Amino acid sequence: MRRTALALVVISLMATACTDATETSSTPPGPATPVTITLLTHDSFDVTKSVLRDFEDRTGITVKVVPVGDAGQLANRLILASGNPEGDVAFGVDNDQLSELFAKDVFVPYASGGLADVAPELVLDDQHRVTPVDHGEVCVNVDKRHYLGGAPTPASLDDLADPTFRDQLVIENPATSTPGLAFLLATIAAYGDPGFEDYWRRLHDNGVTVVDGWEQAYFGEFSGAGGGEGTHPLVVSYATSPVAEVVFADPPISVAPTGVLTDTCYRQIEFAGVLRGTEHEAAAQQLIDFLLSQPFQEDIPLRMFVYPASTRASLPAVFRRNAAVVSDPFELSSDEVAAHRADWVARWSDLMGQ
Repeated sequence: MRRTALALVVISLMATACTDATETSSTPPGPATPVTITLLTHDSFDVTKSVLRDFEDRTGITVKVVPVGDAGQLANRLILASGNPEGDVAFGVDNDQLSELFAKDVFVPYASGGLADVAPELVLDDQHRVTPVDHGEVCVNVDKRHYLGGAPTPASLDDLADPTFRDQLVIENPATSTPGLAFLLATIAAYGDPGFEDYWRRLHDNGVTVVDGWEQAYFGEFSGAGGGEGTHPLVVSYATSPVAEVVFADPPISVAPTGVLTDTCYRQIEFAGVLRGTEHEAAAQQLIDFLLSQPFQEDIPLRMFVYPASTRASLPAVFRRNAAVVSDPFELSSDEVAAHRADWVARWSDLMGQ
């Protein structure tokens, strides 16, 4: 009986060991020794500390987040250091920058398993040198209070140049601002080249105000930013700006005071990629997987106020209620933007006297 009992104990221990081995093999292993990798990103990158800490605890990978400015500055840094990168992974380059980054061979291909849950229209590189992480739309925002009482409300790009809305729009300079550039590209997608020039002449004659950056436009010139003291009821911002208005309102509100002109929107997709020359390629790939994981994807909406790329990610109720759904945004190919952006911005500057 003792031999039988002993045999049962041995069998039980063997079964437990096999179960443990099976469970362990299904979990992506961390590095053999702890490693620190650097994530280069733009200044707007944000993640809940506990979400990032969970990834670090599970993998043994420490992530050093290094903001380097806006998306344009990030792309320039990556190009200048191609092959000898300042970090291991980059996050925050957008669809209008891809052609130049690919030409400079900044990234190495990596096809994350998480791509299976990403909407196909967001996957712009069939070599998977970059991975879509989120998307959002740059759109004209409206101070809804200004148009109460039956006042005409604009709806389209054409309306913005109508004398009915003279002196109401503030925009960002496309030479110095990412949303400003996106709005210029929207007009080029809408009116073509050289048709966009006539449109901007009409905007100029209709009293459009141009400032250097988004913060100055939204918080300084726009009348609808959290009860701001600006005088312009129209501003180039984002389809998700109304969400932030509700989330940060003091005292609390349930309905956003701002609206979105969904026929004026230009799509921006943000990507991440493993940098060519990294000494920690396997760990960098795990970070890409993490950026597509459900915990990170569901953290995106209320941290960076954009839409997650994963179709499995649930959106918070406040986001669903207040973010504008843009069904048909303006878009241009990365190759077209790379070939003509400098010329377009220069011509815009001449037209606008900037």
